[in-house]
Amino acid sequence: MFIKRSLESIIKEVSSTFPVLLLTGPRQVGKTTLLEYVSSNERNYISLDDPLARRLAIEEPQLFLQKYEPPVIIDEIQYAPELLPYIKMHVDKHKKMGDFWLTGSQMFHMMKGVSESLAGRVGILPMQGLSLSELQVSTNEPYTTDIDRLMKRIGKSKKLGLNEVYKLIHKGSMPALHATNQSIERYYASYVDTYIRRDIKDLTQVADEMQFQRFLTACAARTSQMVNYSELAKDVGISSPTAKNWLSILVTSGIVVLIEPYFNNALKRIVKAPNMYFMDTGLCAYLTRWTTSESLEVSAMSGAFFETFVVSEIIKSYLNAGRRPPIFYYRDSDQKEIDLIIEENGLLQPIEIKKSGQPKSNSGRHFKILDKTGKEHSKGNIICMCDDLVPINKENWAVPVWLI
Repeated sequence: MFIKRSLESIIKEVSSTFPVLLLTGPRQVGKTTLLEYVSSNERNYISLDDPLARRLAIEEPQLFLQKYEPPVIIDEIQYAPELLPYIKMHVDKHKKMGDFWLTGSQMFHMMKGVSESLAGRVGILPMQGLSLSELQVSTNEPYTTDIDRLMKRIGKSKKLGLNEVYKLIHKGSMPALHATNQSIERYYASYVDTYIRRDIKDLTQVADEMQFQRFLTACAARTSQMVNYSELAKDVGISSPTAKNWLSILVTSGIVVLIEPYFNNALKRIVKAPNMYFMDTGLCAYLTRWTTSESLEVSAMSGAFFETFVVSEIIKSYLNAGRRPPIFYYRDSDQKEIDLIIEENGLLQPIEIKKSGQPKSNSGRHFKILDKTGKEHSKGNIICMCDDLVPINKENWAVPVWLI
């Protein structure tokens, strides 16, 4: 079963303005499926997972491009970076938009090669798993706190109860789990094994697979928390520099995202460490050993998973529009905190995330800190488990999670 993806129109747009399109993201989020669907069998297709094709691309890149003539989809380009200079020569000679569609499951060495070889010639689109709007077959919009926009979405979005939300959180966003009925635990066990054995061991300087898996699990246990490299290092038995390097691997491969603190000269005593979130809550649940959505919902990590789900959905809403998410967070040494701040066109949009059906009237009280920035800020959103879009005080609105 093919699930229509929001990036479809963006791919067509980028392909019409760049000779090379590069679709990046974690394994199994649907990159190849999407490109093949958009191309409608009008392109050659080759995967560098095929050892023979990979060998030809590495040893005879010019011959490879003669065999697989553009327009072409080249899957897993990171396995043959030797192709990139030859792709550059081809596009410089022919100057035809959309000739090459490339995919890469991770970006460790590939992005350096792309930036050096294809600068100005490539449109890069990051992709993640299925978003809530894709699953509900509703229009994707970059998330903003604008109440009029949210009002218009009410009739287009399906209401979700607590159990339905946590089933989604537990299952995660991988298309294969929504297209077919299969064991979630077996799927993620295979996913982690493939990710570590192929992407990590083959393409990075990670010698100990088991230790890296322990690190991955330690990060999952800290989703929605501030990054502390020394604590991560201590838990896994590695050095702080190694922990920092390994976390950068998770970030560049799209498994984890770091939300940087919002900085303004007028704000003092700001905590400067980033917050860490897993982009796929199903993978995070597997790593932290929650085998059912019911046990996860009543667990001590329930709130952290709810926040992770909301943050990942907001990030996907921007990525699916072909945009980088302009999001930050705020925390100071007085324990005042704003979960997310969206900054666009000089407007600050504060968001608090709570697993609650009835947020208190003082929710969002820390939003007033933004008065000190000298910038305009919108009414705040409290994204929660309420039934409807309602004001909780003069300044802030409660937003049901199914509206994001």
